[in-house]
Amino acid sequence: MKWVIGCFTLYWLLFQSAYAIEHQQVKTVEGDQFDVVSISDLKGLRLFLKNPHNQQYYKSFNNIQQQLKQCEQLSFAMNTGMFHPGFSPVGLYVEGAKVIQPLNENKGLGNFFLQPNGVLGWNKKQAFILTTQQYSRRDFNVEYATQSGPMLVIDRKINSLFLPDSQSNKIRNGVGIRNNKLYFVISKNSVSFYRFAQFFQRNLKVEQALYLDGSISSLYIQKNKRNDQLFEMGPIVGSVDKTDCQIK
Repeated sequence: MKWVIGCFTLYWLLFQSAYAIEHQQVKTVEGDQFDVVSISDLKGLRLFLKNPHNQQYYKSFNNIQQQLKQCEQLSFAMNTGMFHPGFSPVGLYVEGAKVIQPLNENKGLGNFFLQPNGVLGWNKKQAFILTTQQYSRRDFNVEYATQSGPMLVIDRKINSLFLPDSQSNKIRNGVGIRNNKLYFVISKNSVSFYRFAQFFQRNLKVEQALYLDGSISSLYIQKNKRNDQLFEMGPIVGSVDKTDCQIK
């Protein structure tokens, strides 16, 4: 069955877990294809950077799963935020309410420094995507946060830096937010910044969206048996299912 919704076709809903994770495969009228993982319950959502036992960077989805408790299952994961060659975050990184890397307000070269860049953050009840400038002016009680750039959508408008006729196409991934629901997106085919941002604005109708990375973009979906393993990664976002854990 195919449902036509607005200007895109929703092929199928693959799963919904205990943490309200939904996975959709979407094709636009232009022919671009995207995987969309939407998360409305933030309790199981975490950031991963280093194994707490040996302080080694995880670098892969498999290494995260191996470190989890036997009763825990990594149900979704994606690379989230740019990193240096040694895998340390380029910008802000907060894990378990602890600031591991401070906010980066410097100027520089590369996608991270295209303005405005921004911050994805959340606690158990609330998530947000803000420009770096907005974040620096507010006091948030966050459990997790990661900084990346550039912003794709700002107040429902596509970043004015992006050119509609750009031929710079890559596999890209990013995250958007609407009504406190997060939408993690990865393209199946190579797309420009503009077409990627347009998907968030037009098809997902998000309020804000942030670019996470390109070329190394990777996705893990346990129930779909997808586990991208082509690239080593720095910061990783993941949702952990504790359904099988016994309550003591």
